[in-house]
Amino acid sequence: MNPLKSDEYPAVYADYIDHVVGDVMEDLQEQLQIFPEFIRSISEDMGSYAYAPGKWTIKEVLCHILDTERVMAYRALRFSRNDMTELAPFEQDPYVQNARHNERSLESIADEFTYLRRGNLALFETWNEAELARKGMAAGRLVTVRAFLYVIAGHLTHHRIILKERYLNNENVEQYLV
Repeated sequence: MNPLKSDEYPAVYADYIDHVVGDVMEDLQEQLQIFPEFIRSISEDMGSYAYAPGKWTIKEVLCHILDTERVMAYRALRFSRNDMTELAPFEQDPYVQNARHNERSLESIADEFTYLRRGNLALFETWNEAELARKGMAAGRLVTVRAFLYVIAGHLTHHRIILKERYLNNENVEQYLV
């Protein structure tokens, strides 16, 4: 796969894209192996932990990663098929507020990630360079199919770092357990 160019994505995605080092497909494959293990390493009691009032719980963050991957993969699919219909913005907060993530087990979230990523990789591997270079409008911004793969990989890495630094490295967790 050709490397990503700066004119393939809007600045709003730069932070996620910067987390991808090397080949994005290798990153996506590696995440398929490592991320479910990371989820399973979190105790079920910690799943309902939020590091401060008003912040998402660990389970909500994990399910947000799943929702975002679905939305970005859908956008990539549409553009890869040359569907030029402009796509609406993705408002993440209602997705979290209108789901029952804290009722789920971490095991079920890990399993869902595995199924989702396997399916997405099967799709992503079918695209050639012409399809990866196709562009479309999402939330008023021009972006390529290839950029969405970087966003998916980088978004997961971004949130895994947040989980490690803000959620799983705090000694006073009891007060924030839901």
